[in-house]
Amino acid sequence: MARHFLTLLDLSGDELNGVIERAIELKALRAQGIATEPFRDKVLGMIFEKSSTRTRVSFEAGMAQMGGSAIFLSPRDTQLGRGEPIEDSARVISRMVDMVMIRTFGHNVLERFAQYSRVPVINALSDSYHPCQLLADIQTFVEHRGSPRGKVVAWVGDGNNMCHSYINAARRCDFELRIACPEGYEPDEAIVAAAGDRVSIVRKPAEAVRGADWVATDVWASMGQETEQQERKRAFQSFLVDHELMSHANSGAVFMHCLPAHRGEEVSGELLEDEDISVVWDEAENRLHAQKALMEFLQEHSS
Repeated sequence: MARHFLTLLDLSGDELNGVIERAIELKALRAQGIATEPFRDKVLGMIFEKSSTRTRVSFEAGMAQMGGSAIFLSPRDTQLGRGEPIEDSARVISRMVDMVMIRTFGHNVLERFAQYSRVPVINALSDSYHPCQLLADIQTFVEHRGSPRGKVVAWVGDGNNMCHSYINAARRCDFELRIACPEGYEPDEAIVAAAGDRVSIVRKPAEAVRGADWVATDVWASMGQETEQQERKRAFQSFLVDHELMSHANSGAVFMHCLPAHRGEEVSGELLEDEDISVVWDEAENRLHAQKALMEFLQEHSS
């Protein structure tokens, strides 16, 4: 049976720790020029309903570095749900490749595809969750500050797919998550409720950041929300993360952003470039290493 990775909760706490440790190990091996090729003769199918730079490069480079190859399928090549039924696409594609990653809109597309797939399916982003980014974020925190267990994490911004994944990370890593968002932009109530008292929602960013060890944000208008750009700018105008806001955090707190960043909107350019606080470039690189470790885990735990 194939193991899938549709949300962070598909890994137990111990499994998540193991993937993070392996990601750090794979990063070190690559720095030493030591090759690991568990995917020789294996093929990853990459289905993109939404475009992305980091996702394509990190998965494609990761498969090449591990001895395998990847096939890029654009919306023109697949048309999931608009031509062939998703279930049929899953049956056909999973007989031809060894693993599938999907970047799409509705999370139900991933769930339906995974239900009929013979091989592991990875959520490379849906409207509900972005778990691969959280693997990279957790790896980055561990590298810079050690275990996130018992720490305070602040999410400043929209209650979007990244926010939902941070909520799941709070459950798996056992940290306190404070979410600062304007009224009307809260995360899904059921996802918040499932996390219990680990997660709270506040309206003032400084209240969320006070005493935090890790501060994260995202763009105010994600892909597909372009028509809401001006409305969201008004709603989030007091949610800029800059040095003044970070001054409320603990000494040594780190700043993360999944990128691309809009300097002067959700984050100041000065903070983004301040390498004493901002770890966004390590965070971006770690998509590569975390996903390599994830793919290795899924292959080893699928029959």
